[in-house]
Amino acid sequence: MATILIVDDDADMVEATADLLKVKGYTTLSAPNGEEGYAKAKTEKPDLMLLDVMMASDSEGFEIARKLKEDPATKGIPVIIVTGIRRAKGLPFGFEPDDAWLPVKAVLEKPIKPDELIKAVEEALKK
Repeated sequence: MATILIVDDDADMVEATADLLKVKGYTTLSAPNGEEGYAKAKTEKPDLMLLDVMMASDSEGFEIARKLKEDPATKGIPVIIVTGIRRAKGLPFGFEPDDAWLPVKAVLEKPIKPDELIKAVEEALKK
């Protein structure tokens, strides 16, 4: 089964997400911030990354997503953005995957329903 790297500074979110994914048969890894997540992606080569946006900075996840796509060692790892930025910042708009600015498979808004997360994970893992 696939290995999924969860990058989020909210330990409770990481634990809940990892528990859900493990029940579905996935192996999980985690990192508390974007830079550690990026480093772990390079060494562990996960099959998928779940990436928060607001960690050390309000846009850290966006920056790491682009960095992953620019690096030949990590560009093949699909990324799903998992964020609460829209609600936290009162933004009247959401974010959509975009090859240049946001090169990810999906953007999910926190809180995420478990079935929506699993559906997005399964969709992103399809080759």
